[in-house]
Amino acid sequence: MRCGRRVRAATVLAAAFFASCLSVAAGPARAGDDGGTQWLLFSGGDIWRNGAFSNGGLLWSPGGLDREGFTLKTVLSGGLYRYSSGALAGEQVVGTEYAAQILPGWHFKRDGFEAKAFLGLDLQDHRLAPDDPSSRLRGASVGARIAMDLWSEPTPASMIAADGSLSTIIDSYSARIAYGWRLMDAFYLGPEAQTYACEGYRQLRFGVHITALKFNDIEWSVAGGWSDDSDRRQSPYLRIGILTRR
Repeated sequence: MRCGRRVRAATVLAAAFFASCLSVAAGPARAGDDGGTQWLLFSGGDIWRNGAFSNGGLLWSPGGLDREGFTLKTVLSGGLYRYSSGALAGEQVVGTEYAAQILPGWHFKRDGFEAKAFLGLDLQDHRLAPDDPSSRLRGASVGARIAMDLWSEPTPASMIAADGSLSTIIDSYSARIAYGWRLMDAFYLGPEAQTYACEGYRQLRFGVHITALKFNDIEWSVAGGWSDDSDRRQSPYLRIGILTRR
C-alpha cells in the first residue's frame, strides 16, 4: 500500500514539474544573430504501473537549430519506481531517482534526415526504501553517457524517429524506434517500440504515438501502449511531451 501511495505521489510530482516547464516554454523568444532560433525547450512525463517520471531540459545550438554544428543538451529528471528484490526475499523496493545530464554534441543535417550525437556527463542519485544491499543504484553516482537522436522523412507523408542512450552507470541503456504517417497535415500517427535496461532489469514497450501536434508555439507528443518487464509485471504506459523553439 505504501508503494502505491508513493507511485501516485510521483504522478503528482510529474504533473507539477511538467506544468512548470510548460510555463517556461511559453516565455519570451530568443533568436540567434542570424535571426534563426537557437533554443529548444522540452519537458515530459512518463507513467506506468510501477513508476512515474518527469523531465525537462534544453538544446542550445549557437549557429541555429536548423543548421549543422555544435549542440548542447541538458536534462533534469526525477521520479519514483518500484521493483522486487531477490536479496530481500521478493520484497517490493521503492526507489527515488534524481538525475542530470550535460551532453555536448553535434547536429548533422541532410535533406530529409537529421542526426544529433552527444557525449557527456551523467549524474544520478538513488534512494531505496527499504535499503536493498544487492542494488548498485544506491546513493550518488557519476558516469558518462552517449546518446543519439535520429529523424528521417522518407516521403512527404511519413517519418521515422529513433533514439538511443547508453550510460556507464550500471551499464544502463534505452532505445526507441517509431514510424508515423502524416494525417490531416497536422501530426504523425504510427507504431513505436521501446526498451529500457540496466543490470538485473529490462523493460519492453509496444505502443502507438502521436508526434508533432502543434498548437501555437507548442509542439506536443503523446504515446501509449503495453509494457512488460523482467519482473514479469505487465501494465499500460503513457508518455507525454512538449517542446518549443525560441
